[in-house]
Amino acid sequence: MAHSFVLKKRLNIRQACYIFNISETCYRYQPKLGNENDIIADWLLAITEGHRSWGFKWNHKRIYRIYRELELNLRIKPKKRLKRKKPEPLQMPRSINKTWSQ
Repeated sequence: MAHSFVLKKRLNIRQACYIFNISETCYRYQPKLGNENDIIADWLLAITEGHRSWGFKWNHKRIYRIYRELELNLRIKPKKRLKRKKPEPLQMPRSINKTWSQ
């Protein structure tokens, strides 16, 4: 909306941003979309056809967004967690007013 008012020369950028309650940086922002998204989408399609267990080295949020746009059904693996042993129980003091650390 702010863009249309500025293009019609009814308001300047500062006034339009104030009226529509947006920042001027938000008004001037231009996303940097490259052909990298297309490359990622091609890789995702290739993996779904052949190798279901392979991963990527791109930004995981971008991968997930493109993955959702393509409506793919790959399983997202959870992270493997380390198994920890149970700690040993603390020793009881041998006499009164003694602690296990003494």
